[in-house]
Amino acid sequence: MKFGLQRKHGSLNSVSVFDAVSEGLQKLGHTVVNDTLDCDVPVLWSMLWHGRMQPNKQIFESSIQQKKNVLFLEVGGIKRNETWKVAINGINRLGYFGPSGNDDTRAKKLGLTLQDNKKGDNILICCQHDKSHQWRNQPSLQVYLDRLIHEIRKYSDRKIIVRPHPRCPIQDIFQVYNNVVLQNPKQVPNTYDDFDLGFNNAHAVISYSSNPGIHAVLNGNNAFVGPESLAYPVANKDIKSIENPQIFDRTQWLNDYAYTEWTTEEIAQGLPFSRLTF
Repeated sequence: MKFGLQRKHGSLNSVSVFDAVSEGLQKLGHTVVNDTLDCDVPVLWSMLWHGRMQPNKQIFESSIQQKKNVLFLEVGGIKRNETWKVAINGINRLGYFGPSGNDDTRAKKLGLTLQDNKKGDNILICCQHDKSHQWRNQPSLQVYLDRLIHEIRKYSDRKIIVRPHPRCPIQDIFQVYNNVVLQNPKQVPNTYDDFDLGFNNAHAVISYSSNPGIHAVLNGNNAFVGPESLAYPVANKDIKSIENPQIFDRTQWLNDYAYTEWTTEEIAQGLPFSRLTF
């Protein structure tokens, strides 16, 4: 097949990943071209339709209309800037990462472990970038937060902490609510884009479909997510249970999650592509 790498619409840290993709696909006998739509499968960086990546939205939508699959690459969450998401037609639960029902071989290789279930006092809301495809069909962040806070208050009087996406700040208007505060993420010194996104003293973590929901599950926190989150099978779905969250067996989920991200060395070997059907 002919793969079209849309390099010019990738983020600044995408170069080495695109290089690895090109090498890996060619090792499997595929043809690779750059920055052209004359291809069977466009290869896009991220589903954040913003800045350099904004043109990817039209490419994705046009490809889907033509019944073409799209290969997506994205910054990973297992080892940030070391592992990268590789999937067809999405980067969350809507994307296809390959077969499920995997054993624990890869989880062990990556050092992925599940921490014991934790107890805490606060409810942490982790927001997403409102220019992301993952946020399509959602209201503005302020409207979403207002509705969510009112819904939480029906069932809990715990302190609510609102944490914006690192690159999508929101206005601090939370003084109008009772016991709700804004917590801006802090960048880790001497890193390109790493932020301190811990879950200290969190009773519950709410994340519609982005990485914090996954990290909360790994960390043993009670996660509440939307249906498109990769954490959905092992997370709570209804705010009504915020004070009595369900506890899940996360073992098989962890094994499958390990196959959603790959190092550039593995990508260059073609390993993720051998698991995908284009």
